Amino acid sequence: MRTIAATLTLLLAGTAAAGVTSKTIEYEHGGTKFIGYLAFDDAVAEKRPGVLVVHEWWGLDDHAKKRAAQLAELGYVAFCPDMYGDGKVTEHPKEAGKMAQTVRMNVKDWQERAAAGLKVLASQTQVDATNLAAIGYCFGGSTCLQLAYTGAALKAVVTFHAALPAPTPEQAKAIKPKIIVCHGADDKFIPQDAIDKFRAALDAAKVDYKFESYPGAVHSFTVKEADAKKIEGMAYNEAADKRSWQAMRDLFKTVFGR
Repeated sequence: MRTIAATLTLLLAGTAAAGVTSKTIEYEHGGTKFIGYLAFDDAVAEKRPGVLVVHEWWGLDDHAKKRAAQLAELGYVAFCPDMYGDGKVTEHPKEAGKMAQTVRMNVKDWQERAAAGLKVLASQTQVDATNLAAIGYCFGGSTCLQLAYTGAALKAVVTFHAALPAPTPEQAKAIKPKIIVCHGADDKFIPQDAIDKFRAALDAAKVDYKFESYPGAVHSFTVKEADAKKIEGMAYNEAADKRSWQAMRDLFKTVFGR
């Protein structure tokens, strides 16, 4: 693992919601500067579980930040890592695909970037570093799985409309957290063969996971802005969004007792 220089700069970014404070956090990994986003309720004195919230392939945009604020309202400390560096964000699918693929091509660095974000989260004074989870959307969900494959000290991982890279037998055995995969039953972006290989690998290692498939939901079913992008196969689905968020909350209640 490369040396990680965590938390170089804290800049107050404003209030994400009533009672919720948000900050940007600059940190470094592998000679690259990353700009993450932290959300928490500063009226709470005790340490709380920390949740890593990993963005879609568009970069660290408002969708991930809004989810972090929602988690902060529920009593967690949420940190959105910057998986691309320098806070790069795009609205163009081709550019987003290129940025995501650049990260995915080097799996070791992909995992290390995720681990760097988790280290920043765990280092926050508000966080109980013995109680950590990771959630992610699309590319971010795959990132959370890659982090779990390293044996990271997580208690829960939840993916939303994520690609499902199958772990090696050794990686599957290293998985520590309980996992929920929230999948759109009509998501044509994720091949059935990929789903089968992923589930077979986790089954073989006896990983504690659930695979939840939501009828009528396609890719990006949690993203209200998805419809505006007018990309075939991507659309918001309110029912699947609510059901998957509740599944996450239920898992957190199980592993964190809150």
